[in-house]
Amino acid sequence: MRAQAMAMLAIVVVSIITPVMGANEERYGYITVQDVTVQLRNDTAFINVNYTVDEGTRIIFFLLGKQDLKNKLNRILNYEGAQMQRIDLQSAEFSVDGAAYSYGKGIYWYPAHQFNIVVPSLTVQSPQVTRTFSMTSTFPDGMGYFDSKPEQLIQPVPQII
Repeated sequence: MRAQAMAMLAIVVVSIITPVMGANEERYGYITVQDVTVQLRNDTAFINVNYTVDEGTRIIFFLLGKQDLKNKLNRILNYEGAQMQRIDLQSAEFSVDGAAYSYGKGIYWYPAHQFNIVVPSLTVQSPQVTRTFSMTSTFPDGMGYFDSKPEQLIQPVPQII
């Protein structure tokens, strides 16, 4: 009984302190984002987020699980339909199907994107190019790329006899 009361007290204290501690632009609640990497393959974005969580919240994860952490990371990334692949207390991996528009024949457009916090280091990688940004909340302008299967791009030349 005493352990449950202590756990509830810890939850209340963290919920009161968290909004005050979240004043930094790269913080969202008890999460401080360090960097985000987006790797583009076909129309799918594979997203890796590295972060730290406040020490006081670690015990809550062991008691209540990581669902709140997953929900906060989804809000931070701001991708519709993001699917969590892996999560721990330092990093998480997500995939987003349909993150890029396909124009056929292996040609894709990854549009501009707005995150819900300032990301200290954002890297977006396509098969052709890597773009890196510092202290940004957006991936501006978008970018076009080809998928990693160049044989799809080459049309056979008809032979004239």
